Amino acid sequence: MADPSLNPALEAARYCPRCGAGGLDVDFPRSMRCGACGYIVFSNPKPVACAIPWDEDGHVILLRRGFEPGKGLWTFPGGFVDLGETVEDAARREAMEELEIEVELQGLVGVYSRADERVVLVVFEATTKSEPRTTPEATEVRAFAPHELPWDELAFWSTERALRELVDRGERGGRGSRARPGSG
Repeated sequence: MADPSLNPALEAARYCPRCGAGGLDVDFPRSMRCGACGYIVFSNPKPVACAIPWDEDGHVILLRRGFEPGKGLWTFPGGFVDLGETVEDAARREAMEELEIEVELQGLVGVYSRADERVVLVVFEATTKSEPRTTPEATEVRAFAPHELPWDELAFWSTERALRELVDRGERGGRGSRARPGSG
């Protein structure tokens, strides 16, 4: 059986949420089906939208997380996409909620997932003209030159991977280089 933490709600399901009948057919961690009424529930990863903001000096803005998971470690703003919201809108909203900045999305950095996790991250490169602020979600905010990024203090594997891909792209003269003055 897969790791029970992947979908604890499905693992504990005993009765149909629609009709209340027992005897569900559970295909853990993926789905459940009620033989009595035919109700089917599929469990899918949740989309998370993120933005990696650059300031006008070519520094990457990161925040130190105020909450678990990863409390006290560095990452970029991001969070779950709400129903009725595009991934792009969610990335902009999360930057505003976590850093109180408006960002302009510049393009997709990448999409990141693992089979043993419940999320799919969609990470955008972004620019900002305003100064970020601390919030309950961001207990510290700092702008890092690409060569100063705190690789050993990053909150998630996906944070490191997205930052490395963005920095590598900039070093090769891709999109990231346009945000770094004098890199061209």
